[in-house]
Amino acid sequence: MTSLASAPSVPGEPRLIGDGITCVLAPNASPMTGTGTNTYILGTGAGIAIIDPGPAIPAHLRAILTSVGQRRVSHIFVTHPHADHSALAGELARITGAPMLGYGPAGSGRSPLMRQLAAMADLGGSEGSDDGFAPDILLTEGTVIQGDRWILTAHHCPGHMAEHVCLAYGDLLFSGDQVMGWSTSLISPPDGDMGDYMASLDKLARHPWTRLLPGHGAPIDAPAQRLAELTSHRRARETAILSALSGGPLTLADLTARTYADTPIHLHPAAARNAFAHLIDLAVKGKVNASPDLAPGATFSLR
Repeated sequence: MTSLASAPSVPGEPRLIGDGITCVLAPNASPMTGTGTNTYILGTGAGIAIIDPGPAIPAHLRAILTSVGQRRVSHIFVTHPHADHSALAGELARITGAPMLGYGPAGSGRSPLMRQLAAMADLGGSEGSDDGFAPDILLTEGTVIQGDRWILTAHHCPGHMAEHVCLAYGDLLFSGDQVMGWSTSLISPPDGDMGDYMASLDKLARHPWTRLLPGHGAPIDAPAQRLAELTSHRRARETAILSALSGGPLTLADLTARTYADTPIHLHPAAARNAFAHLIDLAVKGKVNASPDLAPGATFSLR
């Protein structure tokens, strides 16, 4: 087993990244997942926890089981039901007998507004949802789960996905896709909600975390700085959208082209989802109008 500091991110190779914390990288690298999904194994006692089992890739399952060895898996945590984090949970639970823990099935945590918008129009935005994930134990804000020599506290952090939870291990936080070091998070309505995402960033910023372990990318050793960067980035995008609309009404495609000119063109479909999330939030704040309805095909203007 090698340390994170001395080894590259190699799929399937366990990396000791902290006291009793091992990371196994899944082989699902992509423009949306970076080098792949981080699966964390927590604990030094007889009963260990697995956080974000990852995608349903047989080689990744074998790598996790090899790293676990003869130890007993007592809990399987899922930060959110996107398939790159949760799809392997069911098979891992079947093999180990451990319960699956999460906020709830995909879509169960949507706000009334997102439910209403999704009922009115085809918003898209369910890319990657794992509709088969059904946790055995539900995690809500402040839920404490104690294992063998470890304690995790759940913090509901909707935004990237309504069912997203971060898991606190003392002053260390398993941050899932709420906070990543390599990229910003995709906020894609109706599962994603920009207003909730910003509120979750503010919530996390109020705690003096010493380290964040994200669902993708390397550990974040300056949490306060990273949280401030993400907040500033989103506020700058919002300002850019309002500035673009000051010249007159625009479609989502035109708005994306103008405000995400710094983003590679192959990522513009994802950028458009982020822009749409901002527009919904701005409409809720009374700053933007959408005609005829608040949907991706609308024409947007300043109110």
